[in-house]
Amino acid sequence: MSRVTAKICGLSNPETLDAAIAGGASHVGLVFFPPSPRAVSFEAAAGLAARVPSHVAKVGIFVDPCNALIDEAIEAGALDVIQLHSVTPGRAAALKQHTGLEIWVAVPIKTRSDLDSATKYEGAADKIVYDAKTPGGAALPGGMGLRFDWSVLDGFHHPLPWALSGGLTPDNVAEAARRTGATLVDVSSGVETAPGSKDVDKIAAFLQAVAQL
Repeated sequence: MSRVTAKICGLSNPETLDAAIAGGASHVGLVFFPPSPRAVSFEAAAGLAARVPSHVAKVGIFVDPCNALIDEAIEAGALDVIQLHSVTPGRAAALKQHTGLEIWVAVPIKTRSDLDSATKYEGAADKIVYDAKTPGGAALPGGMGLRFDWSVLDGFHHPLPWALSGGLTPDNVAEAARRTGATLVDVSSGVETAPGSKDVDKIAAFLQAVAQL
């Protein structure tokens, strides 16, 4: 059995969700951020969540959300994990207390110094998702197919369990996991044919590469 597990993020239709589950994904991600091409409505989230077996965790992705949005998404999607972008450690801690769910926080990385911010979430979150930092003024905080220099993680004392994201594809995920020691890899645009359009064959190829690690 692979020591590495995978989250397929930004799923928005039954066909691709089913492909992620069939391929062995440990986590499936539903985006609750309207500007994203991968965003799902509460109604769609409910339909997708109903297809997810209990051994696969449902992750809701949010960007600096209000409590009302979080509450409605949890109710609709029966979420197991909340993944937060663009939140302070204090806000992450407050949402952990408010929801009682596992909290992941995305930390955007470009240089080694960017890792320092990860340490601030100790005690406030359960997992860090290292993602590639997007350019200034970008409309989205992630899901843009960018990757960072994995070597910046060399020798870093991780303050929390962590996942690797940012520019992963079926072709590079094996190298990425071996290079960084990641035990959870997270992909979105790397298994798409266009922004928001997941491809069942790419999902299968990505998960097959992970299963061989």
